[in-house]
Amino acid sequence: MKRLLGLSLVFLAVSVNAQNRVYQNVLTPIENPTPLLNDHPEFVQPVVESRRFSAPVLVDDDKADLHVRAWRFSYNARGIIEMPNRLEAKATAVIMVHPWGIDDGQGWQTPEPAGVADFCTVEKNKLAGRHTREVINPFIKSLRDRVGLVLFSLRGGADQIRTNLYRTIHGHPSKEQRAKAQHQLTKVLNEFDYTGQALPEKLTVSKTHPVRDYFRQFRGLDAGPRYNNKGYWDLPIPVCSDIDVFPDDVVLYDEQDYPALKKFLQDNGIRHILLTGYATDMCFCATTAGYENLSKDFNVFLVGDATLATFPANNSPRYATNAHISFASLNQLITQVSWIRPD
Repeated sequence: MKRLLGLSLVFLAVSVNAQNRVYQNVLTPIENPTPLLNDHPEFVQPVVESRRFSAPVLVDDDKADLHVRAWRFSYNARGIIEMPNRLEAKATAVIMVHPWGIDDGQGWQTPEPAGVADFCTVEKNKLAGRHTREVINPFIKSLRDRVGLVLFSLRGGADQIRTNLYRTIHGHPSKEQRAKAQHQLTKVLNEFDYTGQALPEKLTVSKTHPVRDYFRQFRGLDAGPRYNNKGYWDLPIPVCSDIDVFPDDVVLYDEQDYPALKKFLQDNGIRHILLTGYATDMCFCATTAGYENLSKDFNVFLVGDATLATFPANNSPRYATNAHISFASLNQLITQVSWIRPD
């Protein structure tokens, strides 16, 4: 019995060791590197760092057919570290965080005269829609037939209309259900009154703390019923019309929570995530399908030019997106659309 137990323990140790490998963390300086995230400077300011290094392959699947070069920053290494990765496409999911269908003709609108949602003004929402149309949608289309899964996340819970409109982690609606749900969605979104209150014309401020009192009564961002109208956030937010949603694409709702998403991805054989979507500084990192959750259980690659950060007080998201992607690179791998190449 002791001999059998000993053999079992040896077998277990060999099995565990077989799942691991020694990664040679050898950093080789890169001479005269070109800027990173340099393909879409209108949307993302290119990343320029004085020291760049190359490192060996990190993810190295046996059945690799998807090449993903990526980088991260390390203060301790004194620079950016780049490495190739070889992924199995069918073990990879493309996820887009919060592609809200706002100001895109589907009916859900920015409330007037002072309401806010998504990127918080009509002009900023239009810019994000163009980014989706020009960068993210072509990227997803190029990989849809190769990867194991395409998934979109939306805020809130799984209401009846959207459950019948999109595939969910629990099932596929029929063609008839989708058609009926599309009609219902259009009706509900277009019947809502997108009118809220105007900005206050007068404020009461104290003599000693007028700045404090001013901001308490006139905030920089108030997305509540005062400006958005009651019931605004209960509406069924669709996937934006700038994305081509296919019947097998999955929509996850934030209130379904991360454990359900994790199980669904693992049940579908997913080990790698190519993460896109909005906004880099908020939902992209901290919602159910954000990288703070996903990176605990999957190999996550943030597609740095397929995301935009919120950009208050600016007419372009490029500097804000650069800053937030650069900060994320301390603990996440960053890639870009042109660095993701199928065999």
